[in-house]
Amino acid sequence: LALLLLLLLLPGGLGKPTARQERARPGAAQHEDRPGFQYDHEAFLGKEEARSFDQLSPEESRERLGKIVDRIDDNKDGYLTTEELKNWIKRVQKRYIFENVAKVWKDYDLNKDNKIAWEEYKQATYGYYL
Repeated sequence: LALLLLLLLLPGGLGKPTARQERARPGAAQHEDRPGFQYDHEAFLGKEEARSFDQLSPEESRERLGKIVDRIDDNKDGYLTTEELKNWIKRVQKRYIFENVAKVWKDYDLNKDNKIAWEEYKQATYGYYL
């Protein structure tokens, strides 16, 4: 009996662990957040919108976030589902990609013919190296 009690009380013994250990499935991809909340803000709001939120007071931020949540709630039931949130983030990311392409297109389309030739791409990308 004393040996059993000793085994239960020793660290690493047969007793119940005191701290919860996170376990990953073998081969599962690990999700690593970037430090801080900025990455999440950009994913949720978009890069430009996230910057504007940084300038707001907590009250203004809460009010604007409430309006955004109303836009995310596609079925207007007052609750957000995982699917609604995924769709919102996809829309935000797609908008960011389109805006980014529009910004850099002007830099690559040097002759302004609305096409980017290989020579234009090389010049815009490697310019002074060539």
